[in-house]
Amino acid sequence: MLRTHLITKNTGNSCEKVLVGFLFHRRLGRRCALLLSVVLSGLLGIMACLSNSPSAFPFLRLCQGSTLAGVFLSSYIARKYSPSFDLFLRLEWCDPPHRLMVSMVSGFFAVFAELLLPGLAVLCHDWPVLQAVATLPLLLLLSYWCCASVFPESPRWLMATSQIPQAKKCLQSFSARNGMCVSDELYPAETLLSEMDEVFPEDIQPEYHHVVELRHTRVIWKNCLILGFTLFIGTGIQYCFTRNLHIYSPHFYFSYFLRVFTGALACIFLCVSVDRFGRRGMLLLSAIVTGLSSLLLLALTQYLHGGLVLVLSVVGLLSSQALAMLSVFFGSEVMPTVVRGGTLGLIMAAGCVGMAASSLMELQNNGGYFLHHVIFASFAVLSVLCIMLLPESKHKPLPDSLKDGERQRRPPLFLSRMNRDNPPLLRTQPHSSEYNRDNYSRLVTATKKMLTKDTLPYKISISPQAPLLSSNGTAPDAHEDSS
Repeated sequence: MLRTHLITKNTGNSCEKVLVGFLFHRRLGRRCALLLSVVLSGLLGIMACLSNSPSAFPFLRLCQGSTLAGVFLSSYIARKYSPSFDLFLRLEWCDPPHRLMVSMVSGFFAVFAELLLPGLAVLCHDWPVLQAVATLPLLLLLSYWCCASVFPESPRWLMATSQIPQAKKCLQSFSARNGMCVSDELYPAETLLSEMDEVFPEDIQPEYHHVVELRHTRVIWKNCLILGFTLFIGTGIQYCFTRNLHIYSPHFYFSYFLRVFTGALACIFLCVSVDRFGRRGMLLLSAIVTGLSSLLLLALTQYLHGGLVLVLSVVGLLSSQALAMLSVFFGSEVMPTVVRGGTLGLIMAAGCVGMAASSLMELQNNGGYFLHHVIFASFAVLSVLCIMLLPESKHKPLPDSLKDGERQRRPPLFLSRMNRDNPPLLRTQPHSSEYNRDNYSRLVTATKKMLTKDTLPYKISISPQAPLLSSNGTAPDAHEDSS
């Protein structure tokens, strides 16, 4: 029962998320999209539990999966927990050094859910009971509707779309929850709000963007296409590695749990290496290892020892899952805020198409497996060249507007070295200085307040001095001598 459930789940949800990637509404925002998806998925889940028709149950599961895709997409962009601020931090609010950490938390929760699913299937023994158990957590998420402080709207998205009054309310609630002192002259909590009043006019109108506008861009659609292509490869090629695992154990649970454990190892590998070697470098390494493992298994499976085939399958499965996870995370960083929901939905939709291809191979009893392996191995080699065209987003702020997304450029492949034949006469090493925007704004505010005060801490006085020449052109000492 569990194997049939997983195959139909991957096949159905893959097609559903393709639709959600295109229908992620530009005016809803993160909070409204999550709440609407939770309500619809909960209602459809209850209807699936109560349905007795064999034809109505798959249709209701199909509709519920389409709404669950919206829950996953909104949660990935928005909901991350940060104990240091005592609120739910999100990817769009996080500083660059901690973006990877808060994003990988969702990966570990997904691994935990996949480990929990077989146990729930054994305890439930029936489809309606398993459906009810899976729908119950969605009903608990309805508490977000009543408590807006648990899951507020993203101020970054509000400011990027010129919704200034709503952004001010969110920032004021955040400053109140963080306990910032409003009465302090040197560190006022209203400094950012006053700067927003100076930058944005009072009668500004909201500006919404749609993913259709990507046809007028060059860099953004290229990055979206490449990352969708790498995610499609990372999810579709996994079947080429898991098929070799059935030789060592006929049970379904062996390949299932091995895939889940390699997913956990991929999360740990990304947490350790991505912040050190960069997003593009680790994505390129994952694509190279995935392509080499696939090509070796495709050409030398009949000539390799059984243990070596198992090692190559596990390494390829690990690298392909790392490729898929890093593609989603990379896409959330390089896509602009105004279209991040729609573009990330398109990227995830491409990955779900790869999942559907793997599930269809299992439904057809491995019919056309060789062609499937050849196509995805060729795509993996081709993705190595495409990844070199991506920019690097490590320790960089998130782009907000379409212009910010268009300014992203790929770094050079090799660092340029100084010409040793023509060295400079004087080699200067400029002092490295770190620019902190918060400290600079506080210094400017404090300086303005000190200059506007009436009583200054000191007074400049000029002592009177006699002129060197008097009005008649003679020195004063000369008058004294003549007298």
